[in-house]
Amino acid sequence: MAMHDDEIMGKAYDSRLMKRLLSYLKPYKKYVIAAIFLNIIFAAMGPLRPFLTKIAIDDYILTGNYPGLMVLIGILFGILILQGFIQYAMSIVTEWIGQKAIFDLRMQVFKHLQKLSLRFFDKNPIGRLVTRTTNDVESLNDMFSSGVVTIFSDIFVIFWILIFMFVMSWELSLVTLAVLPFLFYATWVFRRKAREAYRQMRKHLARLNAFLQEHISGTIVLQIFNREKKARKKFERINSDYRDAYMRSIFYHAVFYPAVELISAVAVGLIIWYGGGSVVQGALTIGILISFIQYTEMFFRPIRDLAEKYNIMQTAMASSERIFKLLDDRSIIPDPDVPAELETISGQVEYRNVWFAYNQDDHVLRDVSFQVNSGETVALVGATGAGKTSIINLMTRFYDIQKGQILVDGIDIRTVRKADLRKHIAIVLQDVFLFSGDIKNNITLGDDSISMERVREVCAAVGADRFIERLTNGYDEPVKERGATLSVGQKQLLSFARALAVDPKILILDEATSSVDTETEILIQKAIQRILKGRTSIVIAHRLSTVQRADKIIVMHKGKIREIGKHQDLLALQGIYYRLYQLQYQDQIEGQANGVVVK
Repeated sequence: MAMHDDEIMGKAYDSRLMKRLLSYLKPYKKYVIAAIFLNIIFAAMGPLRPFLTKIAIDDYILTGNYPGLMVLIGILFGILILQGFIQYAMSIVTEWIGQKAIFDLRMQVFKHLQKLSLRFFDKNPIGRLVTRTTNDVESLNDMFSSGVVTIFSDIFVIFWILIFMFVMSWELSLVTLAVLPFLFYATWVFRRKAREAYRQMRKHLARLNAFLQEHISGTIVLQIFNREKKARKKFERINSDYRDAYMRSIFYHAVFYPAVELISAVAVGLIIWYGGGSVVQGALTIGILISFIQYTEMFFRPIRDLAEKYNIMQTAMASSERIFKLLDDRSIIPDPDVPAELETISGQVEYRNVWFAYNQDDHVLRDVSFQVNSGETVALVGATGAGKTSIINLMTRFYDIQKGQILVDGIDIRTVRKADLRKHIAIVLQDVFLFSGDIKNNITLGDDSISMERVREVCAAVGADRFIERLTNGYDEPVKERGATLSVGQKQLLSFARALAVDPKILILDEATSSVDTETEILIQKAIQRILKGRTSIVIAHRLSTVQRADKIIVMHKGKIREIGKHQDLLALQGIYYRLYQLQYQDQIEGQANGVVVK
């Protein structure tokens, strides 16, 4: 199942992953050092207060030295103010470091996703990749800002407390630390139970997210077939599983923290028992006893915080494992080390003995060879799965071939940069994708070199200007996600305008008119005849009426080229093309209600 990858937990701490994570802090090393330095100072200021309390009681209160006491109170007040400023600076610096590191990591993930080939996206759901770029990256923010740096604060607080305690009384210090074995055991049990509970939470949350994504996207199907109630019941089960797993996690936290408090109380009791007896015997001062009680309460607070840091670390390890698995994926079609130049082309395309398979030896193209001269229009026809779309995917190097060559102007496309190749090619797909924004930006795709005059020109050429000018804001009309407010025909016209805006030398139309009505198709066909002049074009279409004027028609069948020729010549052969034509002609007679017209 797709969610299995989301259930991977890995180790609670993995030095290999941590080393890679810490590399994102390297550009900000000076700020990390500054944050650690501030943490050391801040950590010392807290334990300093009970020590000053001991001095205040023993040296000033019990001796009646009021002026000295006021001076000490002033020092203590100054320490509190300084501690507040340091804490403020520390929070700003650590959060700044965390956000910078997260920004860099998120940019690296997005940049890597853009480099991956379509073969990678064929195997990985988009929802999972979005989760990697958002949720998983964001979950590392706590580790960068509150984990790696501030964990030093907790460690140094414990360190300073132990120093002050042993300086005042090593015997009472040992009595206080007698409870540590019980604390370590409680922490070990909590860590083991919390880890299992967290694993279950992540598993059920992955199921919950997957279910929501699928059923929100498929809401229309549920409503049509009246399956809302069944979907709600299934969601209720998944939701309750997640709730129960979450409650188990809360239970372990609810047990652990009171257990720490209980152990802390036992430690205070031991201090009062042993220390109180020492005070009565005159071996210990009352100031030291009170200071130890404060230190005991202070000692267990960072230990509780370290338990929280463990949860942060566990989340970070799980998220980083998934992120680095994505970043380590090498499903990238490489550019050549020494690329050939492809600045200008005439548009000649040639396939020489091309073999291609999506999955190892399961070839979808077998020994395909054909040539398209500059300015020619070539149509690819054949049944679904014949290999038509694969041919155009290979021309743009969305995939690489296993055997053979694909040449543009006599140059093997594997010897040029992908960007240099693709700037000469434009594709109009059957399933049009529009971005949120406005009409103009969906045509230019943010390319400032495409002027508004050019936008109007290409829209007029494909007939899109007719509906655009009727919109309230014209070319500035907002476009919702995936063009939800536009009709299928309108989106198709915009995709034509988008392709023509870059003035490509090679134009590919993949079932580009299959989703439009007859009137819009006629409008597009008239525009295409003007647009294709001077361009090499490859047209894929099931409607044979759209390819009859092509200079050459290539008939595909089971990954092989079976027939090549003009429309009338192929009909005269009475082969595969003839049978396809006869089938569509019969459909015209029997299904005029579907608007199928074949001339």
